[in-house]
Order: sequence, then C-alpha cells, then structure tokens
Amino acid sequence: MERLRAWLPAATCVVVWLVASALAATGFFLTGERTIELASHEARVQPSFSGQVVVRTGPVLPDVRTDSGSVIGVEIELGHTDAESVEQLASRYAAIGSNPDPPIAKVKDAVRDMAIDAVLRGLAAGAVPVLVWLLLGARRRREVVDALPTRKGVAGLLVVALVVVGLTAPWRGLGGSKGPPEHWVPLAEFLGPSIDLPDELAGVDVLGGDAGGTQKMVASAVHAYQEGRQFYAEAAATASTLDLRQPEDGETAVLLLSDRHDNVGMDQVARAIADAGGATAVFDTGDDTSTGEKWEAFSLDSLAEAFDDGFDGRRWAVAGNHDHGTFVRSYLSDLGWTYFDAGDVVDGPGDTRILGVDDPRASGLGDWRDETGLSFDEVRSRLADAACDAEQDGERVDTLLVHDTNLGKEALERGCVDLVVGGHTHTQSGPTLVVGPDGQRGYTYTVGTAGGAAYAIALGTKLRRPAGFAVITYRGGEPVGIQTIDIQTTGRFTVSPYQELTY
Repeated sequence: MERLRAWLPAATCVVVWLVASALAATGFFLTGERTIELASHEARVQPSFSGQVVVRTGPVLPDVRTDSGSVIGVEIELGHTDAESVEQLASRYAAIGSNPDPPIAKVKDAVRDMAIDAVLRGLAAGAVPVLVWLLLGARRRREVVDALPTRKGVAGLLVVALVVVGLTAPWRGLGGSKGPPEHWVPLAEFLGPSIDLPDELAGVDVLGGDAGGTQKMVASAVHAYQEGRQFYAEAAATASTLDLRQPEDGETAVLLLSDRHDNVGMDQVARAIADAGGATAVFDTGDDTSTGEKWEAFSLDSLAEAFDDGFDGRRWAVAGNHDHGTFVRSYLSDLGWTYFDAGDVVDGPGDTRILGVDDPRASGLGDWRDETGLSFDEVRSRLADAACDAEQDGERVDTLLVHDTNLGKEALERGCVDLVVGGHTHTQSGPTLVVGPDGQRGYTYTVGTAGGAAYAIALGTKLRRPAGFAVITYRGGEPVGIQTIDIQTTGRFTVSPYQELTY
C-alpha cells in the first residue's frame, strides 16, 4: 500500500499530462489547416470529426460531399485556378477523376501531417501545467490548494481555464452568422433518372441549387468521368496481359516514356506495361505537363504514385520544352526522381552510365554549368563534349537522356555514346544506327507520346492520337535491345518485335 501511495503523485501527473495533451491536441487538430495544390487549384484543407469529405468548389459549380469512411472528416476549399472557363474546369475534374488515387493520397498526407503536428504540440502544451505544478514546490502547492475555495482562487482558476480554452478550442466558424441551413441532395437525385451513375459515385451528395445549366455541366462531367475511367482501366488491364520480352539472367529492363502532357489516366497503363515487360527502372524524357505551372502538380503526383512501389532510386528524368521553368524538375526531384546536373555522368540501371540534360527551350534559353543563355545548338555541342570527355576518362556514356533526340545528334556522330533516347515529336522513330568517324556504332530512338497527346495538353477521356512506350534492355553494361508498344485511340495494342542493338 505504501509503495502504491509513493507512486500516486507521479501517476497523477502522468494522467493529468495525457488528459491535458489530448484536449490540447484535439483543439490544435481542429483549428489546423494546410494549403496544397489539388486538382489544378490552390486548395485549403481543414480537418474535422464530421466523418465526411466536403469539397467547396466555389460560386458556380455545386459543393459536393461523401463519407470519409472514418470519424475523421475534412473540408476542402478550392481556391485559385488558371482554368479559362467553368466548362474547362469541369473537364479537368473529369479527367483527373480517371485516376483519383494521387489527389486522395495528397489530402490524406496533409491530414496526417496536421494530426502529427497537433499531437506533438498537444504533448508540449499538456506538459506546461504539470511542470508549473511541480516547479511551485510543496509549500506553494499547499497555498494554491488552500486558496481554491476562496473568491480569489475561483477567479484565478477561471482565468487559467479561459486561457487554455482560448488557446486550444476550435473557434473557426463561431461568432458570426451561420447563414441558411445547407440542403444536400444525392447526386443521383440532382442529375435526374436519365443519368446512370457509376457505383463509386452512389454515395456522393451535392449542395442543392438550380437544375439548369449547372446540372447539365455536372452531368457532362460525370459522363466524361465514366468514359475516361472505363477506357483507361480497360487499357491497363489489357496492358498487364501483353506478351512482352522478359529480361533474362543478367539483364535489366527499363520503361521509356515521354510527353505525358497531363494525361494521368495513362499512368496506370504505363505501370502495367512496365510490369508486363519486367521493367525495374523508368526513363522519363519530359513534357509531363503542358505549361510547367503549379496547377499541374496533380499530373506529377500521378506519375510519382504510379512508379513509387518497386522503383525507388531507379527513376531518371529530364524536363521537356513544355515543362517551362523549374517547377517540374524541382517537384519531381522532391518526390525521388533523379535529374541531371549539366555535364555530370551518373550511374544508371544495369551497371550503365547515363548523361542527360533538360531541354534548353524549357526556359527560353539553356544553361550549362556556369554558362547561361545558351541556344539549342550550343547546348548540343556542350553535351557532345561532355560525352566524349567521359569516354576519354574510361566512363563511356551508355545512354544519353534528352527530350529531343536532336540534342544528342552530335554526340552520336562523334561516336561518344551508345544510345540516345527522347520524345518530343509524339511519333515513334528508330532505333536508327549511327556510325561514328572511327566505326563506333550508336543508336537514336524516339518514343511516342505516353499521353496520346495531339497538342500540348492531353487531358481527356480518351487518347487524341496513338500513345507509345518502349522497354529498353541492358546487359553487360550497355543497351542491347528495344521493344516498342503502341496503343491506338481505340484501345488496341500493337507490340513490335524486339530489336537488338549491336556494337
């Protein structure tokens, strides 16, 4: 009994600390918010215990909500976007919806970060009253306890309570007019019986409003969502069954893609092709976006999500001419993709060496180490010099990764590289043999557009032109073969014969 009595003060302090921490953490969590790039918007994310996901879309399109699947809910307020019309915005939503996992994961990550932050802050805040109590000492604690029944003690306790509540309570939304009650209706009711909703939208509600132009716009978006979701899901399923050449012992297969132009629906198809061909690494030769702006972060999230599992440390990329500025490179680098510093040869898949450079047209003029403002031809010359210098040092470049294979033309002609790969033209070409001045053999290969893009943006419910991928095989430290995979606008696949590369 005496041992229990001796532990009682410490146990009491721990209990008080945990209770105070839980109350503080709850307050911090409910008052927290994050701003993220979501669905081509700057979006504000606020957690709640409503058990619902509520998306505030703005003054034109209706707000939507659905169950979150847990007691944790979230309210997402969509802010600035560069969409030029409401119709364009609705079309974007439908296209992004064809691959919803990356934006869902982004919101979950934001809520998880806020929860962790709230717990840490709560633990610190909960320790304050316990530490103050302990620092008072036995004599002062007795004085405080003796003073509690007095007016002064009650007033002091009330002030402390108000301060604690003021610092931790979720005051958002209090003290102002709440406005009229919201009238939510099921999406099926909002659209009417003529629209056949897919099962995954059965639990979605919309904030009731007019049933005129808004209803038609939402119905069109739902139809586009269904069409795109079905097309890309069927294409991915077909891709997973393709009879592609499998890497043999000692070989490494690499998926080559380019010119996605924001078509996130094709990312699941790209991953399925990689798995079908036994690829364990990926080359991305750029133009993942249409403008390189922040609103296109959804596209980069989708690409990173598709090649996250099993490809860590084996993802190389360069920026294309449409990936304007530094955003694309910086964003994908933060997500674990490897970009190149000018002139630096890095280790690649299958004990190979890779050299790469961003397209100089991505920012108007190119940079090369300490030189700025270089033209396309000047960067091409610097790139050839770097490849030939590497060969003289005994580190021959096996693969030159560029957006436009014309950027690697001089390096090939000088016999300093085995294989130049790129995209840019949206049309597959090669592999084409190029013989150097001393008989050195090298190849150039241009892959088609992974997004099925006819123009700078490929968002949509289907391919605008045939899409293309390739699987490169490496053996003995050099590229030894390429197999091309094309997808027609109808969803039909064409697998070309494996083409050997000899040196």
